[in-house]
Formats: sequence, C-alpha cells, structure tokens
Amino acid sequence: MAAIDSPKIIPFLWFDQQAQEAAEFYCSLFKNSRIISQSNQLVEFELDGLRLTGLNGGPEFTFTEAVSLMIVCEDQAEVDHFWNAFTTGGGEEGRCGWCKDRFGLSWQVVPLRFQEMMGSGNADQIMAVTEAMMKMNKFIVADLEVAFAE
Repeated sequence: MAAIDSPKIIPFLWFDQQAQEAAEFYCSLFKNSRIISQSNQLVEFELDGLRLTGLNGGPEFTFTEAVSLMIVCEDQAEVDHFWNAFTTGGGEEGRCGWCKDRFGLSWQVVPLRFQEMMGSGNADQIMAVTEAMMKMNKFIVADLEVAFAE
C-alpha cells in the first residue's frame, strides 16, 4: 500500500472498524490533509504533512494514553477548534491539554505560547505556568499569560 516515496516511519493506528470514518474526521479538522488510499482494511492518510495508516483490526486492541498525538496550536482559537472537535460527540476531556476523541485516540492540544513560556521563563515563571496548567483541562492561553506575568 505504501508508495515508493513513503516516509520511513508512519504511525499505524488500530481501530475496531472505524478507520475510514476516523481518517475522514481527522482530515476534516486539519488543513493540508487528505486520504491517500483506502481498502476494506486499511486507510492511508495525511494530516498537515504527517502520514498515518489506519487499520480496521477488530476489538482486540484499543488506544491508551500511553501514546498520543500532540498538536501545537498557534492561538486560543486553534486550541478551541481542536479541543471542541475532539471532545464532542463521544470524546472525553482530560487534564493539562489532553483529551480523547470519539474513537479513543488521545491528543495533546497545546498552545505554542505555552511552549514559549516554558522555554523562556525563569524558575518562578515556569513554576507559576506549570501550576496554572495543572488546574486546566483545555489550555486557556490568557490564564497562562497571567501566571507567567505574576
């Protein structure tokens, strides 16, 4: 199924019987995304440059939080876009920017600004931002900014 120009490493996602539905859902959320190929068992798709393969493998295996996909979001609007899409219709909110979509796949929806604060702040600022984050489900950039500034 993989093309000759295929990347060396491709995340492979085992779904019960929803691989096609999941791929279509994910492609609808991310810019520059597409279904590359599909069959009854496999769907190969690309999310903003990341190639993935989904398998209709049956109920033997399910997703856990041990593996997640992280999205670095430009701003609060993008955080809201992904968070709301993943947590509605059967998804679940988690802590500190983690959530599960309706297929059970875990995502980390993280604002770029959070990473910038954690990489540029002094010890007190980093501690304050960390403490603010620990109280959140979805990241709220404005609340992180307040913690960073204090």
